[in-house]
Amino acid sequence: MSSFWKQHLEETAQIASRLDLVILERMVERLVRLRQEDGRLFIVGVGGSAGNASHAVSDFRKLTGIEAYSPVDNVSELTARTNDEGWETVFSAWLTGSRPTARDLLLILSVGGGSLERNISANLVSVLKTAKAAGMEVLGVVGRDGGATRRLGDIVLVIPTVNPHSVTPHTEAFQAVIWHGLVSDPRLMVQGNKWETTVRVDGAKP
Repeated sequence: MSSFWKQHLEETAQIASRLDLVILERMVERLVRLRQEDGRLFIVGVGGSAGNASHAVSDFRKLTGIEAYSPVDNVSELTARTNDEGWETVFSAWLTGSRPTARDLLLILSVGGGSLERNISANLVSVLKTAKAAGMEVLGVVGRDGGATRRLGDIVLVIPTVNPHSVTPHTEAFQAVIWHGLVSDPRLMVQGNKWETTVRVDGAKP
């Protein structure tokens, strides 16, 4: 095994062992309540986290029965708002158009969590403030110091930094680990994954 892969996988194992299980439990409990109250889950992210947001929406809708949406799934509206109104408000304007209520939740997936001071992912800070103004609670899966998401959010998991040179790949990878864990939790999952419900562990058809 190359020295890079050995280090990368060792870092992955270190991060997994250091995840805050208390926060993960709180996320599950809050999502269970969201579904009980017929609330909606809005998921936002930029770059690789945008791809994770789109995938997560699919899993929450299909596997947990939670009504979920992401602005990154509509490229026409996303680019129109960017062109006409500006990148900074592209998510907040979309959320406002969705008529958010205190029953709904915002989930932010981000490496840095948003920072106005550094002008990085300012659109996440904007949508976070819009959500809070509407009485929504904010969940997050972020890296580094958590940025604005950690400071202003309600239940935020910060992926531990074990190597400052690999924050982005580890954070975006663990976003997938976390949301897949959430939708697979027996308290949330209402429909099993295709392969697990089609083929038994021993390889025979059920």
